[in-house]
Amino acid sequence: MDDPLYVQECALREEVLLRPIGYDMDRYKRDFAGIEERLEHFVAVVNQQGRDRVIGCAALLANDPTPGSGRITQMAVDPQRQGEGVGRRLVVAVESRAFGELGLTELQCHSQVTAMGFFESLGWEADSEVFTEAGVPHRRMVIRHELAEET
Repeated sequence: MDDPLYVQECALREEVLLRPIGYDMDRYKRDFAGIEERLEHFVAVVNQQGRDRVIGCAALLANDPTPGSGRITQMAVDPQRQGEGVGRRLVVAVESRAFGELGLTELQCHSQVTAMGFFESLGWEADSEVFTEAGVPHRRMVIRHELAEET
């Protein structure tokens, strides 16, 4: 969280995720105390005129809600960069970390209903009925990874 890109990540999250539901980072950190510090942060960056600029972000909460599983949360892509594959690359990076390096066997996320097709195109499956979160219809999406048996 002391990385200079973290400030830009927070600004993107506020713009895309939090302000539309009446939140800002301060309120998010208050209402979800302790979560931010447990997240592994992933950012997509482009270099513009010699400066790195965050154009996408996602976070991984490993071993939550149970050991061996994890959650992708706080995923956002700059509205001007949507449709360019930024989100896809972020999810692949999180999956690689979760399944390849941490040995998790399941990832889940709460997807806005309008974004379900994105996750389904990456092999995720809906695992719940529609529910309302922050005033927006969502479904729980899941992807599972079987660990290879040692020989």
